[in-house]
Amino acid sequence: VDVHKTFLVATIITTPADSLQPNYQKKRFSTFNSDLNRFADWLLEHNCLDVCMESTGKYWVPVFNVLEKRGIRVVIANPKWVKAVKGNKDDTKDSKWIGDLFRIGLVKSSFIPDLNIRILREFTRYRYKLVSMKSSEKNRFQNAFTVCNVALDSVVSDMFGKSATAITDYLTSDESFDPEHCVSLLQRSLKKKAGQVLESIEGFSIADEQKARIKIIREHYDFIEKMIAKVDTCVNEMVEKYEGEINLLCTIPGIDRRSAITIISEIGTDMSQFGSSKRLCCWAGLTPGNNESAGKKKSVRISRAGVYLKPALVQVAHAAPNQYNPNQIFLIGDGFGLFVFFEKFEDTHFRNGVVKRPESKPRGPRKPKLAKDKEDNYENHQKL
Repeated sequence: VDVHKTFLVATIITTPADSLQPNYQKKRFSTFNSDLNRFADWLLEHNCLDVCMESTGKYWVPVFNVLEKRGIRVVIANPKWVKAVKGNKDDTKDSKWIGDLFRIGLVKSSFIPDLNIRILREFTRYRYKLVSMKSSEKNRFQNAFTVCNVALDSVVSDMFGKSATAITDYLTSDESFDPEHCVSLLQRSLKKKAGQVLESIEGFSIADEQKARIKIIREHYDFIEKMIAKVDTCVNEMVEKYEGEINLLCTIPGIDRRSAITIISEIGTDMSQFGSSKRLCCWAGLTPGNNESAGKKKSVRISRAGVYLKPALVQVAHAAPNQYNPNQIFLIGDGFGLFVFFEKFEDTHFRNGVVKRPESKPRGPRKPKLAKDKEDNYENHQKL
């Protein structure tokens, strides 16, 4: 199937028992639900229960939803594995080319989790976007004061803390600036930096239009925080059935509840989909590729896969050294788990899903390094 936004082109390939020459039946359907159901009926009428189509944006999802309900096995292929030759392609030829590759087993299937995991993934990815928007608004809010000659961010650690919020609200109000009132807004340890705070604000100039823009940015920031809280509420209700898996993942150093939910939403709970831990790491985009020609190795960068999973694992990797306990043994599932490796833990062993750190071998006293131009031997150097 060659899928587009408004239509799809399907090709059924059949091989007669007394011949090796395949027969092709081609037909075009729209992507409306009524026509997609007619497409499923056409497949079942010809006893076609295996379908292959490339993952073109999100256009394959409606087709997949209809075929999945009808009991048809669907293979979603990465476009780079079914790309046709340039100069000799159109919609019909693309459909035939995908079918020929699929027929002889040259198409790798993409990982498609079950419906519950797919819905959970939509929420976690949407939350990731909201957090990114929240960070952008924070930077925009801070830059709005910078262009107004307010260097408060150089004194306070958080522009959205209680003291900083009170000062920024006071600066964007219609009141005239009073240094004594500004100092009275400071709380706790920031009172010791009252002089620096006043020095960072002194000489500021904020126009009325700039004040209005700052207030709009702040309102948008507060709105995004409310939306994140709503998404978290929905996610917590959806993951009640996965509490056992979440608690198991949280036993791994560096993984908290939020990271565990993100991992489950991306890879699901059925690890048999991947076959081995190496394939899982490759799918997540955490392993280098192979690019060698004529005995010369070229760029082997990690792929762009796992755009939502990799950032979560990077955060886990940074947090793990602070939570690592060398005396603990972590059991991860029956077969294998998803591991994050660090250069700091070179002596960590990963075998049969059990992660443990062996006891360090005792080292003898190190010999001091002697300069090359010194003639004294080791005994004389020790006496000195």
